[in-house]
Amino acid sequence: MIEEINKIRNFAILAHIDHGKSTLADRMLEITGTVEKRKMREQLLDGMDIERERGITIKLQPVTMNYKGYQLNLIDTPGHVDFSYEVSRSLAAVETAVLLVDCTQGIQAQTLANLYLALDQNLTIIPVINKIDLPAANINKTKREIIDLLGYREEEIICASGKTGVGVTEILDRVIAFGQTPSEPEMNRSGGDKTVENEGVKSKNILRALIFDSKYDVYRGVVAYVRVFNGALKKGDKIRLLATGAVSEILDCGIFKPDYFSTGHLQAGEIGYVVTGFKQVADCRVGDTVTIVRSAETLMGVEPLSGYKEVRPMVFASIFPREGHDFKELREAMEKLKLNDAALSYEPERSDALGFGFRCGFLGLLHLEVFQERLRREYDLDLIVTMPSVAYKVFKSDGEELIIRSPQRLPDPTQIEHLEEPWVKLDIITPKAYLGNVIKLAQEKKGIYKNTEYISAEGDDSRVLLHYEIPLAAILTDFYDKIKSVSAGYASINYEYLDYRPADVVKMDILVAEEPIEALATIVYRDDASRQGRGIVDILKDSLSKQMFAVKIQAAIHGKIIAAEKLSAMRKDVTAKLYGGDVTRKRKLLEKQKKGKKKMMAAGKGSVEIPADTFIKILKR
Repeated sequence: MIEEINKIRNFAILAHIDHGKSTLADRMLEITGTVEKRKMREQLLDGMDIERERGITIKLQPVTMNYKGYQLNLIDTPGHVDFSYEVSRSLAAVETAVLLVDCTQGIQAQTLANLYLALDQNLTIIPVINKIDLPAANINKTKREIIDLLGYREEEIICASGKTGVGVTEILDRVIAFGQTPSEPEMNRSGGDKTVENEGVKSKNILRALIFDSKYDVYRGVVAYVRVFNGALKKGDKIRLLATGAVSEILDCGIFKPDYFSTGHLQAGEIGYVVTGFKQVADCRVGDTVTIVRSAETLMGVEPLSGYKEVRPMVFASIFPREGHDFKELREAMEKLKLNDAALSYEPERSDALGFGFRCGFLGLLHLEVFQERLRREYDLDLIVTMPSVAYKVFKSDGEELIIRSPQRLPDPTQIEHLEEPWVKLDIITPKAYLGNVIKLAQEKKGIYKNTEYISAEGDDSRVLLHYEIPLAAILTDFYDKIKSVSAGYASINYEYLDYRPADVVKMDILVAEEPIEALATIVYRDDASRQGRGIVDILKDSLSKQMFAVKIQAAIHGKIIAAEKLSAMRKDVTAKLYGGDVTRKRKLLEKQKKGKKKMMAAGKGSVEIPADTFIKILKR
């Protein structure tokens, strides 16, 4: 253990998605000897199967490395915009950030977004150009972009390869030489100088640790990931959480190597884990402050750390168990995942058609898709997920104002004076060659152009940064895929909430076999309803299996059909046994078959089950 606080460095790796953060972290673990070479594997810090399969980081992951007499606490962060909340939580626990730029792609939208998050926290930034070993590497161009756009000098930029290990020791040396020590920022970043004296005890010596992540362990209960700002903690200490007031005893504590490595104590400046002893996930929330249980008078001098801004969900969808008796299991699973996913919000919901479930808020469609997959894999739950929507403000004629997160809760049109929808500030970085395609797509999605910045103004391969204001609903489903399509995969986007503005939207119902499918109801723009309805109807026709009767598939607004298809019946050849004779015998058998199908529909046996993968196909339409 490192006893001197000036021998500790806490840093995070920031980058756009797929710029090599996890691979660079792998090389650091190798070079520092944190993990034996025989135990090394690619994406070592990506613990979930879904992360390894998709090749992306979803959860932040801390690890402690010892190098040249220093304790280096690294946090590997996600790069996708849907998981930016994980990045902001990581930055609150560190003083230094390594900003990684892929030299085959240059600066991307999330590179800038993550940089601004780090600058807001007053972190020391170390710019690094990665993947210099690739044949397509354009090191000089990437350097110019970093110098022109971010203002760094050429000698400050490190060239490295996370794959081969070139330049990685230089990054570690730069973190040690120029990275901030944990001693100075702790007071400034926790709400001022906390040296108020009570009973002769200075509060700077009283334990204050920030919970930046947590997870539920079946055997240990709630495990909190903490950054200690003041004082120290050790195994056996009685702790109190300042926000919830919950009290417990530390069962174990230690650092990440990258698995749990028990040390029995943590001091100021360190990042580690605490087995809290809490059994209820609600007792231990991300952003809370851990302190030692002392007298009430002493606690009066302990102010909580600043924590985190309340996350604002952008996308809402309802999740129901396919079998009603799985509701209890779904609730317990969501409580445990909420502990590990602070950006998730949910509340109970009841549907006449689907039973009991939850209305959930997410940061984006990838967040929703990953959450659904984790419920299925980790808790073996079969789910129905409704069409995602944004939160609309509804102003009724009687003066009442509502927030509507579900199409089913939209009031009758005669009661609505007007509606408002959320808008976002959208940044698009694209090569100049695809500028026309990108602008056309943004205009089709009702985007309002603001201005253009040139990142690199030389040659045909120059790139531009476009700023737009656009409705969140317009980029919700297929915008990311389309922007990649029209730019041959080169464009990147980032967005953040702006405000609410008036919208002309209506509720669109989807009927299958003349029965409304509540999970498929959605809110659409009035002038785009026919196209949206046609798209969903076509997908359902291709996805549903044939029944013993003809199935009508329809999209409707206020009872008026705007798009329709018919799925023909699965037909048994009842005349196969006939070998001749009067044609009336054949007609009689066909008429009997027809009456049987009508009787089946009348008896209520005409319902059609929608396969789970159909919902995903509609989301990605």
